[in-house]
Amino acid sequence: MSYAEDIAPIFKGWCVSCHQPGGQGYNASGFDLTSYDGLMKGTKFGPMVLPGQPDSSNLVVLIQGKAKLQMPYGHKPLPSCLQQNIWTWIFQGAKNN
Repeated sequence: MSYAEDIAPIFKGWCVSCHQPGGQGYNASGFDLTSYDGLMKGTKFGPMVLPGQPDSSNLVVLIQGKAKLQMPYGHKPLPSCLQQNIWTWIFQGAKNN
C-alpha cells in the first residue's frame, strides 16, 4: 500500500473536512489529517497509528466502530474495502511512500 496513492485520498475524501486546522475534529482532538506528519503526530490524547500494529492503532479502532466514538463522526462508516486498505498500510509499517 502507498500512503500517497492509497491512503491520503481516503483521508481527503472522508476525513479532512473535520480533521484539518479549524475543523471540528481538529479542534476536539488536535488530529490533522492533511499530511502524513499530522497523521503520525496523532492527537493531543496520543498516537493514532502504531506502525506494524493495526489492531492496536486507535485509528483502526475508531474507523471499525470498536469504540464509543466512531469515525467518520456522524456519518456512515467507511466502506470495508477502505478500512482494509488502512489496516493493511499500517500492518505494512505505515510508511510515507
